[in-house]
Amino acid sequence: MPTEKEKLSILSEMISFAKVNNEIKDSEYDFLFSVAQQLRVTKKAFDRLFTTNVEHIIPKSQSERLMQFHRLVLLMNVDNEQEDEEVNKIYDIGLNMGLPPGAIQQVLTIMHKYPDKIVPPEILIAIFKAHYN
Repeated sequence: MPTEKEKLSILSEMISFAKVNNEIKDSEYDFLFSVAQQLRVTKKAFDRLFTTNVEHIIPKSQSERLMQFHRLVLLMNVDNEQEDEEVNKIYDIGLNMGLPPGAIQQVLTIMHKYPDKIVPPEILIAIFKAHYN
């Protein structure tokens, strides 16, 4: 389980990503809050992240990085709208986490083949495994 600082960093990155188009829709807020609840972050601490900067911490393990990338893909598609700016931002975030560019691009391409653009976790993992071998 991530530390409190890591949890806040995860959520802060997601909030920043959601703000890429200068607004956070109710569906995005609800999704973000559900992630906060899964991470056992209080509503007060969560809401504070919308106005406070926290230290950005890249997840240490590969599995944590993949989980964060998957959360971001889910967040991008929660409102069933995608903008080029969001796709570019998620690509850059993946690169900054040290994920292989080809795998990132493959996920962003194949997500259109799934209902609501939700790439099943096992497919996402298989894509990244193939790029690491």
